[in-house]
Amino acid sequence: MRPALGKLKTRIATGVGSTVAVCTATVYTIMGAGAVAPVTQYQAGAQIDAGRWQVVPHRAWISKAERVYGVRVQPGQQALVVEVDLNNRSASSSRAYDDTLKPKWPAGAKPENPDVALLRDGKLIPLLHPGMPERVAYVWVLSGSVALPEKMPIEVIAQTYKRVDNLYGTPLWTNPKVIGQFTLPVDTATAPATSTPPAAAATRTLPAAARTAGSTERAS
Repeated sequence: MRPALGKLKTRIATGVGSTVAVCTATVYTIMGAGAVAPVTQYQAGAQIDAGRWQVVPHRAWISKAERVYGVRVQPGQQALVVEVDLNNRSASSSRAYDDTLKPKWPAGAKPENPDVALLRDGKLIPLLHPGMPERVAYVWVLSGSVALPEKMPIEVIAQTYKRVDNLYGTPLWTNPKVIGQFTLPVDTATAPATSTPPAAAATRTLPAAARTAGSTERAS
């Protein structure tokens, strides 16, 4: 009887110990997940290195005009326009900039994907060339009933350059993540402001490994 009782006590102790260990690990996991590293904050005019792109934010404004940089705005809609300089820091011309900026929308906002226009000639979805900074406007169209904040926080998304992709064996831009955030006051405008070309001094390039990748670069 005593040996059986001893075995039972051992099993109970083992079970309690395992339960405590699991609960402790769970608590630490939850606590660890809750600790979010602060995001670097930038101001207008700052140069933000975002992997393939260097971003320099300038201004943000709202318009309900029929067209904004060639983008159609239907009655009952509004457009949030964010003007930035984009400098292609890779080795090949690219249009892979749609996901580089991500406004932190108020609850209930369901904007369409942005159109991007070249300010100097109004061309939509321009091909941007390496080492040639251009001022562009991101245009998000959304419901006119959405109350946008007086200051709009906008996240900057960067991808990591990989010289050789394991699947295709070619250069690749991958693993998008938020690397910073800038906040711009939101003006109400009826027409685009005249912009000036970005300064040549803003030009910066990637390390040689990324610059020599050639035209085979891809984005995941």
